[in-house]
Amino acid sequence: MKKIMAMLMAAAMTLSLAACGSSGASSGNSGAASGTSNSGETITFKMHFVDPETAPYVQGGQKIAELVSAATDGRIQIEVMAGGSLGGERDTIELAMDNSLDIATCANSVLTNFIPEMGILDQAYLWKNADEAHAAVDGTLGDLIKEAAEKQGLHVIGFLESGFRNTFSTKPIQTIDDFKGVTIRTMENQYHQAAFESFGAMPIAMSYNDVFTALQQGTIDACENATSNCLNSGYYEVTKNVTNTQHAFVYILMCMSDDAWNKIPEDLREPFMNAVQEGVEYERNLLNEANAEATAKLKDLGVSFYDIDIPTLQAAYQAKAKEKGFTFDPTWQAAVDEAIASVA
Repeated sequence: MKKIMAMLMAAAMTLSLAACGSSGASSGNSGAASGTSNSGETITFKMHFVDPETAPYVQGGQKIAELVSAATDGRIQIEVMAGGSLGGERDTIELAMDNSLDIATCANSVLTNFIPEMGILDQAYLWKNADEAHAAVDGTLGDLIKEAAEKQGLHVIGFLESGFRNTFSTKPIQTIDDFKGVTIRTMENQYHQAAFESFGAMPIAMSYNDVFTALQQGTIDACENATSNCLNSGYYEVTKNVTNTQHAFVYILMCMSDDAWNKIPEDLREPFMNAVQEGVEYERNLLNEANAEATAKLKDLGVSFYDIDIPTLQAAYQAKAKEKGFTFDPTWQAAVDEAIASVA
C-alpha cells in the first residue's frame, strides 16, 4: 500500500510540474535524455530523504544543492524533499528505478535487496573506524557498487553516511546480558538482526516512520541508529538510555535515475560530480559534529550514556555469523580487505 501511495504521489507531483511548464524550468522527470540541454535552460532535480530536515544527511543534501547550483552557474538545481513525503527508502528507490523520482537516498542495506553482494557492508563490526569505511566506498568497493547499481537503472552519485550506530533503549543496557529479551527495531537486514540475536535480543524489522510510536506504546523496547538521530527524531522522549554499541556503519547512498542522469549535459557532469563529492565531505564532517552536539544535548535532557564491552559483542556476532554460514562474493571481499589494508 505504501508503494502504491508513493507512486500516486509521484505521479501527482509530475502532473503538477507539467502544469507549471511556462516557468521555463525542467523537471528531472521529463525532457530530453541525451545528456544535452538547451542553452540557458534550468534543469531541476528532486532529491528525497526519509529523515527530517534536521538530520545531518538532509543538511548534507541541502549543501550539495547549493554547491551544484554554484558549480553549474545555476543551470542545475536540486530541490531537497525531507520527511519521507514519498514513502520509505525502498519505495523511493523503486520510484527512481522507474524514472519517477530523480534522486532517491537510502541506507546501503536497502540496496542489498537489489544488489545482494552489498550484504558484505551489513556485517557487524566490519570497520574499526570511519577511515576504513570511507576508503572502501571512495575506492574499489565504491566502484563495484556503482557498476552493480547501473544494471538496476541507478547511478550512485555519492555516499553520504549515517555512520556508526548505537542502541537507544527504554531500560539501561550496560552488558551483553542486559540485551536478553529486549525487543529491538532494526532495518530489514539479516546481518543486523543476526548481531542482535547473538547479543540475546529479539530484533524486529519495522519502517523508520513507525519507530517512535512503537517505542511510545511499548511495542518495542529499543531501536538503533546514529546518536544524532536519537535527538533529531525525538527518541529521547521515550528512550532515556543510549549504549555505545557501535555495531554497524551505515552509508546513505544518493541514487539517481537513468532519466535524470541523462539530462545532465556532458559539459556539466564533471562540475556536477565534483560538487556532489564536496557536499559528501561536508556531510561527513557535519555528522561528527552533530553526534558530539547531540550527545551533549541528550545528556542535558536526562539521557544516560553507557559504554559496553565491544570485544564481547563482536565475538558473539562472529559466532552467530559462522553458525548462519554467512559468505560473500570474493571480488567484493577483496575490495573490503584492500580498504582495511590501505588504512592500517
